[in-house]
Amino acid sequence: MKPHAFDYHRVDTIAEACQQMRSGETRPISGGQSFGPILNLRLARPDALLDVSVLSEMRGCKRVNGGVLIGASITHAEIEDGLVPDNTGGILPRIAKGIAYRAVRSRGTIGGSLAHADPSADWATVLLALNAQVILQRPSEGSPLRRRLYLKDFITGAMQTVISEDELLIAVYVPDISPDSQFGYFKLCRKTGELAHAMAAVFKTLDHKDCRVALGALPGAPILQTGPSALDPASWENRLAKRYPDMEDADIAVRIHVLQKAIERSNTQ
Repeated sequence: MKPHAFDYHRVDTIAEACQQMRSGETRPISGGQSFGPILNLRLARPDALLDVSVLSEMRGCKRVNGGVLIGASITHAEIEDGLVPDNTGGILPRIAKGIAYRAVRSRGTIGGSLAHADPSADWATVLLALNAQVILQRPSEGSPLRRRLYLKDFITGAMQTVISEDELLIAVYVPDISPDSQFGYFKLCRKTGELAHAMAAVFKTLDHKDCRVALGALPGAPILQTGPSALDPASWENRLAKRYPDMEDADIAVRIHVLQKAIERSNTQ
């Protein structure tokens, strides 16, 4: 199938982009690796697409107090290739390298992935475990009207976020990772490039005082659990059974296995 007919717009600033999205059914697009197939299947029929891939304000990266600010239109490949300041001890490039295929990574963007909120996408689960935040901007008569949200407050369900129709995800904030921390990530795919059937990310300090575990590829939003109990597979088994009572025991077992693999990797990396 081919997409429903739509207009195509480009603007020079984020402020203009936010204003443009107020007119009719206008959707922002950058890499288009997630939204493109949805257009082709006509699951979305916007009146217009707004290309934000070339906005310089969304193409920058910089170190800020306590972390790194990554423009939403930065591609997975740019993170993989070390073109983005890495304050995570190699976590970000390693995750980026495992996303789909190089052709997809060369076009797909970190902001687009989070805004799309596919439960099986890597960034939503990994950045949730890393305590990352998103920066959103909407039209304003005066200074830019922005808000900053943790991912646990931004992604509300499968392909669902709190972003409003005239709001744009402009950047991702990743806090600095302590040198004494450990991280593990594991995802289960039947073949390279396929969306994961189960995934887990584990972040913890050596003393386990700061411990975060995120489980993704679920029917809803990724789940975050904190504290030492987050490393207990039994607590996760109970939590999944309560949240998804219709989930088969085999599906829960697969997710617990993936969690255990992520914990094992966090103990060695």
